[in-house]
Amino acid sequence: MMNLDLSFYNWDVISSFVLKGFYFSVTLTVVATIGGVIFGTLLALMRLSGKKWLDAPAALYVNGMRSIPLVMVILWFFLLMPATFYAMFGKVGVNYRSEISAVITFIAFEAAYFSEIMRAGIQSIPRGQVHAAQAVGMTYGQQMKLVILPQAFRNMLPVLLTQTIILFQDTSLVYAIGAYDLLKGFETAGKNFGRPIEAYLLAAVVYFVLCYSLSYLVKRLHKKIAIIR
Repeated sequence: MMNLDLSFYNWDVISSFVLKGFYFSVTLTVVATIGGVIFGTLLALMRLSGKKWLDAPAALYVNGMRSIPLVMVILWFFLLMPATFYAMFGKVGVNYRSEISAVITFIAFEAAYFSEIMRAGIQSIPRGQVHAAQAVGMTYGQQMKLVILPQAFRNMLPVLLTQTIILFQDTSLVYAIGAYDLLKGFETAGKNFGRPIEAYLLAAVVYFVLCYSLSYLVKRLHKKIAIIR
């Protein structure tokens, strides 16, 4: 520790190497969260439909994804998908194969976790709400859109945000397929300046500060929602 070069910690290092990776990590988190929530909601509705032909494949997908480490899913998709798949995206697919693979993998993987959160949130709504919606002649789609999901989202919001923070931490796993994320930015800076220890220490501090701050905000939000209830 006495040999740490504190001059490594400067804005030039951050702007030249880290910001690019930070932007990708944040973008991946946002896109995977939106896609995961949409896909996860569909999976949750399939599992709650009461129809075996919808429930069975959704349950198989969710339980299967939740039983496999994320890094394995990332590697499998990246290594097994043929080049023709990425060619569908044109030059972007050729030049940003790792990034495209990461986005698709994260949406598919996180949907399984968001699905369980959504299912629990929907089931937390009192049955009286459903019966009241049925009494005024609402269809199943109208019940979900106008009555159940708005209330469920409010109940689930702290958990959804917590899962998003975990998702941001997991973005560091795209390092395995060569995508330029936040961790990759720190590692590249460390290699270029010959200061890997300083680079990884700074990466740890940045991840800790970001995730701890976001967790604190989520905790505050949870208390406010509890008061509203």
